Amino acid sequence: MARPTKWRKVEFIPRTQYFVPSDVDTEAVEENVLRIEELEAIRLKDLEGMEQADCAEKMEVSRQTFQRILNIARQKIADSLINGKGIRIEGGNYTRNICPVKCLDCGKQWRESYENFEKILIGDFNCPECNSKRIICSRDEMMKFCRQNCRKHDRK
Repeated sequence: MARPTKWRKVEFIPRTQYFVPSDVDTEAVEENVLRIEELEAIRLKDLEGMEQADCAEKMEVSRQTFQRILNIARQKIADSLINGKGIRIEGGNYTRNICPVKCLDCGKQWRESYENFEKILIGDFNCPECNSKRIICSRDEMMKFCRQNCRKHDRK
């Protein structure tokens, strides 16, 4: 059985999600689909100029996984530029909403993605330090982004 794909952390979602060559009929143009995490890899490495290890750490994937994501993205972009194809940016295995959480038993604090908040809300998530299920949002450290986007706070 294959391992489940790990969520990749991204900080940027583009406003423009479709690019097409100007001299091609948009109805008949072939296109490549660039996933959000592939665009993030391009942004971090090629636009921000970060080292690969730092990029991988920021996206919370291994260096090998980061390199694979980057190579796939570059191949799709090159194919589009060389062969006059459009680029559609959508989909992937990514997360943006990172919120600070805290264990009430050991006091450990860390940032968690909203994908895990369902488990936290029903008590099916353990502290990585002491294995306790007594985990809460650390509201005193909550960022503005978190307050606006975290699903846990939307329910209250």
